[in-house]
Amino acid sequence: MASIQTSKMSNFRWVICALLFVATTINYMDRQVLSLTWKDFIAPEFHWTDDDYGTITGLFSIFYAIANLFAGKFIDWMGTKKGYLIAIFVWSTGAVMHAGCGWVAMQLEGYGSIEALRLVQAGSDAAVAIATISVWLFLSCRLILAVGEAGNFPAAIKVTAEYFPKKDRAFSTSIFNSGASVGALAAPATIPLMARAWGWEMAFIIIGVLGYVWMGLWIWLYDRPERNKRVNKSELCYIEQDRDLATIETAVEEEKEKTIGFMKCFSYRQTWSFIVGKFMTDGVWWFFLFWAPAYFSDQYGYKSDSEMAIMLVFTLYAICTVLSICGGYLPTYFVDKKRMNPYIGRMRAMLIFACFPVLGLFAQPMGAFSPWWPAIIIGLLGAGHQAWSANLYSTIGDMFPKSTIATITGIGAMAGGISSFMINKGSGMLFTYAEAQGKAFSFMGFDGKPAGYMIVFCICAVAYLAGWCMMKMLVPKYKPIIVEG
Repeated sequence: MASIQTSKMSNFRWVICALLFVATTINYMDRQVLSLTWKDFIAPEFHWTDDDYGTITGLFSIFYAIANLFAGKFIDWMGTKKGYLIAIFVWSTGAVMHAGCGWVAMQLEGYGSIEALRLVQAGSDAAVAIATISVWLFLSCRLILAVGEAGNFPAAIKVTAEYFPKKDRAFSTSIFNSGASVGALAAPATIPLMARAWGWEMAFIIIGVLGYVWMGLWIWLYDRPERNKRVNKSELCYIEQDRDLATIETAVEEEKEKTIGFMKCFSYRQTWSFIVGKFMTDGVWWFFLFWAPAYFSDQYGYKSDSEMAIMLVFTLYAICTVLSICGGYLPTYFVDKKRMNPYIGRMRAMLIFACFPVLGLFAQPMGAFSPWWPAIIIGLLGAGHQAWSANLYSTIGDMFPKSTIATITGIGAMAGGISSFMINKGSGMLFTYAEAQGKAFSFMGFDGKPAGYMIVFCICAVAYLAGWCMMKMLVPKYKPIIVEG
């Protein structure tokens, strides 16, 4: 096509990218409140064990997985503007509702105060009853949170495909996807301090309310690029550079593209490639997201609101954030400088990122010298995941029509949710068992719960390389899906 003039081009697509980044940051902060408060604030009140927490995080992942199966189709049907608004309203409401779980548990169990719950003898029938009812209450709130949060990535990936050409999608996705790291970065620096100052309930409320603020910005700023008055013709041409000029010129009249039926999606190897990529790797990220604060508390005795714990978790996610954004640029380099097609460049980059998690094998052994070593190593592992994830999401836009992107994203996210359930519930059971066995349970030179952590680190270390190999076998060459008739 003719060369695109960009000297006077508007750059509103980056404003939209910033909105996606903020939404993803809020998404992960809402998800992180529980992981940063359960060990030192919530568990003592409700007498939770690691297994109880593993049940909550594991079933949250299942709720999220099931919701994702429908969220993508919902976003494709409702459209990104309305669909995103509904999603963030639902998850913000679910987040705020967590704050009422203590009061409801107190009423149902007939206690006059939260302190009375805390003073119940550990291991008694009363303590078990309190733990059981509180777990169910939190699960109810996590269900609502999961249903809403399931809409974030299908909507964000669909918006990215609307506002960015293929060669820029991995970079733009890495920017908004870094909101996961930034949310996880901001969370330990703020949430434990909120919990200590005003109670864990206020931490859920304050973070949840941020979603309602974002809704106002989305209503004001978002529209499809061909209808958005803030996007000029030059920028629209840049956005649509992968399409024919004739198609670009009639884009305003195009309201709907031909789509692929839900069940038909499963007949494509490209769909299964994405499913495999998500299933093999999402659980790794979610494990560290949910268990990192508890890891530093269990292994080194740093409570989540201590200065050292805050600095360790902050450092971990700072490394994730900076390096993951750089990683998202790598495919653009391969396309622009090495003249690869976007899919080949993306897969080359993903192979590089799949090697980062291998460092996880050294996190537990190096922790014997200093807790900073696990923080740094897990941060590098997380950066590899986020860069991998940004490129994995972008493979959907490479191979599927825009009308089906959210659906495929939801299907893959469902697979990721299932793997997250397996690793989080399995980890909770493993840690509880390993702690009870003590020195009778050993693995690679570690005893008790440290041995349990070492087992999970080993699984995380090899997951990405195995996932990449399976993806490559399913889709060895670039092959986009063409919807006919």
